[in-house]
Amino acid sequence: MTKKNSVFIATSIDGYIADKNGGIDWLYSIPNPDNDNMGYVEFTNNIDALVMGRTTFETVCGFDVDWPYDKPVFVLSNTLNEIPQSHQEKAFLIKGTLTEIIEQINKKGYNRLYIDGGTTICNFLKADLIDELIITTIPIVLGGGSSLFSELPNELKFELITTKTYLDQITQRHYKRKK
Repeated sequence: MTKKNSVFIATSIDGYIADKNGGIDWLYSIPNPDNDNMGYVEFTNNIDALVMGRTTFETVCGFDVDWPYDKPVFVLSNTLNEIPQSHQEKAFLIKGTLTEIIEQINKKGYNRLYIDGGTTICNFLKADLIDELIITTIPIVLGGGSSLFSELPNELKFELITTKTYLDQITQRHYKRKK
């Protein structure tokens, strides 16, 4: 089976994934009366597991909704010692270098990974471990916050695969890593 590490994330026009206060309410600034999932369901149907950092995990745990994932979630953390009882069997703590973590997850039979969370995505990019980026841009300029990208040791080239428009305002670009 093909191994692939993918990102599916939304940003502001100026490249932020959260506002200056860590908020993400702006993601819903464009009315979506038909609840268009903008390709998210199709994307998640084609992954085996998620890999996210502690901050993203804790953010998701704080949402006032049922656990939103039907695939295993592997949580990266240097400070968390265990997954809360409420999420055991849904989420699994994993430690090591990114290469070791991917190997551990792949050995469990999960080869198509959804990489989520700002710091986690940046670290995977720094290690050149991202195979595809699907970036949805919400038409808002936040002027600061948590940036999707940070400084990298080397440039990474990607090829544009598709561009889609949702709700006549939101653009989504799908890039594949050129190696």
